[in-house]
Formats: sequence, structure tokens, C-alpha cells
Amino acid sequence: MIDNFIDKVICGDCLTVLKTIPDESIDCCITSPPYWGLRDYGVDGQLGLEKTPEEYVEKLVQIFREVRRVLKKKGTLWVVLGDSYAGSNQGHGTKELSKKQASNIGTQWMTGKTLPRLPNGLKPKDLAGIPWRTAFALQADGWYLRQDIIWSKANPMPESIKDRCTKSHEYVFLLAKSQKYYFDSKAIREENSKKWTASWGDFKRKKIVAGQINNEKTKGEFDNRYRKNGRNKRSVWTITTKPFNGAHFAVFPPDLIEPMVKAGCPKDGIVLDPFIGSGTTGLVAKKLGRNYIGIELNPEYCEMAKKRIEESLLPLLELL
Repeated sequence: MIDNFIDKVICGDCLTVLKTIPDESIDCCITSPPYWGLRDYGVDGQLGLEKTPEEYVEKLVQIFREVRRVLKKKGTLWVVLGDSYAGSNQGHGTKELSKKQASNIGTQWMTGKTLPRLPNGLKPKDLAGIPWRTAFALQADGWYLRQDIIWSKANPMPESIKDRCTKSHEYVFLLAKSQKYYFDSKAIREENSKKWTASWGDFKRKKIVAGQINNEKTKGEFDNRYRKNGRNKRSVWTITTKPFNGAHFAVFPPDLIEPMVKAGCPKDGIVLDPFIGSGTTGLVAKKLGRNYIGIELNPEYCEMAKKRIEESLLPLLELL
């Protein structure tokens, strides 16, 4: 029964745990897998230490194939994924790195100072293209690839690199199980840049007089400029990263997850995160009136996520 999984952080391999979840029981999946070649978390079976991008992407396809099974027919998948560079020496990080190296491997990967092997097809300093490799592989496996959203970071990690621009964005891919899917666009509408100064009838008449009328295009223009409840959300989200005083290396800012939950999951629905890490997806889901299911391989992060979600809900429980 799906009730056995709701509002829990389950410690274990995500593919193994996913196979125990009932078919078509989840409304929405929001997650960010460990990035390829970025860090060694020191846990057997972890994702991200594959020798090649192809091996990494194939594992993600297998995991998200299982996610597609547990999603309801109108369910959506939101994947946050960053890219990696091939090292200027020879390639990809391995579990043989020391703990000190592992803690700094993100910087080392970007600067090409470690990495003992260079994957086939990648030259030193090549951008691996992991996000789009993954998106196209999921599309080929049956997912509907609906949109690439740019997470623009207002406070990106500083880089000492001098032969390219500082990286200040990551991708958020919106994928759907079916052609028609749940998406509440009204819940995430943005504020208009102009005030409510016209009615649809007046706006349409002005366009007709000017010879510029095209019903579909004109209606969209009117919505974007004058609707009281705002305009349709754009595909570039500028969101500041937030610090978290925990051991987890990469933490979702809650502001990034909020529009995904609001648009992708109905009230009282279930949000799944198979790589829940520090628990941000779960705590945002609960604050917005949804349920969650989290899966995490690292036992330390499991306990961290449970504690963080529980503590974040205490103010809400005190109001009851």
C-alpha cells in the first residue's frame, strides 16, 4: 500500500526501493541526482562515479523508467541537473580519492587538477553535456520532454577560470508520462510588468483597428500584459542559493522547488524524490499541503533529512 511510504525518508538504493512502490501511485517526482564526476560521497553503490557519461546516463534512464511506472498517468518529472567538464589531465574521479580530495573534488573537476581517466570521446576541458544527454535519453525511453528551464543563480560559486565565463546556471527539465498531464499554471503565474489598464474587448478592438488581430497571438499578448492575476511563468528562474548548516554538499534552495510542487502536484497529492539528500523537497511539499516520499542512499543524509523536515514542520504543528 502506498500509505506505507507516505511522508517517510527511506534509506536505501533508489532503484531497489522504487520497485516496491505501487504502480501509478505518485503525482509528481522532483529530484536532483548526484552529478557525474563531481563528488565521491563515500557510499557503496552511489551514482556519479561512472567511468563514462554513457554509463551514468544509462543508470539514470533505468531509475527514471521505474519512476515512470509509479507515476500516475498525468504525472510529471522535474529533474535538476548540472554539467561537468573533462579534466585537463585525464578524466574522471574515482572512489580511490582520499577524503580530502573527495571533499574538494567539485573544484578539482572544474579546474582539471585530478581525474585519472579521460572518458572516450571527451577531450581535456570538454564540457560533457550531461544534462542534454540525459534529457534526450529519457525522451528516447518514452518520456515527453516538455521544457528546459534555466535556473539562473544570482550568487554562483566563484571560479578562478580565465578562458570561459563563470558558470551561473543549471537546467531543470520538465518531463511528462503522458501527452496530457497535470500542470497548474495559475498557481505559479508571475506579476505583470504593467498595471491592469484595459479590458479584453478594448484591447481586441484596438488591434482590429490597427490591422494586427490574430486571436491566439493577441489573446496571449493581452494575458501577458494586463491580466490581474499575472502572466504565465517564464522559463528562466532567477533564484539565489541558500546555505545549509549540514554535511550535505549540494542543497536545493526551497524557492527553486516551490513552483515545481505548486504546478506539478495537486493539493494532498504525493511528491517523490528518489535522491532526497538533505530533505528540501519533502519539507517544501509538506509546507504546501502535499505529501512526500523520499529515498536516500547515504544513512547520514537520511537522518539529516528526517530531522530537517521534522524541525521545519514544528511551527506549523504549533498552530494546530
